[in-house]
This record gives sequence, C-alpha cells and structure tokens, in this order.
Amino acid sequence: MLRGAALRVTRPRLAVLTAVHGHPHADTETIIRAVRGELGEVSTQAVYDVLRALTVARLVRRIEPAGSVPRYESRVGDNHHHVVCRSCGDIADVDCAVGETPCLTASDDHGFAIDEAEVVYWGVCPACSTSAA
Repeated sequence: MLRGAALRVTRPRLAVLTAVHGHPHADTETIIRAVRGELGEVSTQAVYDVLRALTVARLVRRIEPAGSVPRYESRVGDNHHHVVCRSCGDIADVDCAVGETPCLTASDDHGFAIDEAEVVYWGVCPACSTSAA
C-alpha cells in the first residue's frame, strides 16, 4: 500500500497503518499507544506526521464528528458515512444510501463539481440504550 502511494516503507508508517486498520475510528492517542506497543518508543510528532502523510496519500481517512477529536479509519474511497452515539461516542460505518457518489444531490451546487457528500447520523448505540433502560 505504501509503495503504491509512492511513500517510503518505514517501521513507523507500517505501525501506524497497522494501528489504523486494527482500531477503526481510533483517535490519535489510541493510535499512538498501539504504535508504541509495537515499536517501543516513538514520538507523538512522528505519529502525527505519519497520519498526515497517510491521509494526504488517501491510505487513511480522517473524520471529525462534531464535538469529537479527529479519528482515523482505513476504509477509504467508497464515500461511506457514519453513525455516532450521543452517549458514549462510539462510531460505526454506514454504507451510502444510494450506493454511488456523491449519495446526495445538492439543491444548489453553486457551480461546484461535487464528488463527495459527508453525512453523520446521530443517535444512541444499543449498549447505551440498554444501560439507560
């Protein structure tokens, strides 16, 4: 994947990519802990730099639901959406309602060539619904 994106293969890049694949919708702190668990000592800045490079290369996707820290996922290129629990913050993927980009047609595109729509569904996850009852 890294070579295909014209990125040098390094241990930190491999570790961050593995962490993102292993922890869908993980925040940066979770990724840093996973990378340090694999590599030992690695700087926080190094992980941020790798996440930025992987995002620019479109190997990972950065999402930032309202009120949340940035999170990263490995599911890229399919214009899927997310559902977020208002109680615990859990995030899950939701496939596109229509199945093709951009999923939604803007009432007025203002001349933009729209190629993606970002939708976030909000609710309460099953675990929080059960605990509240």
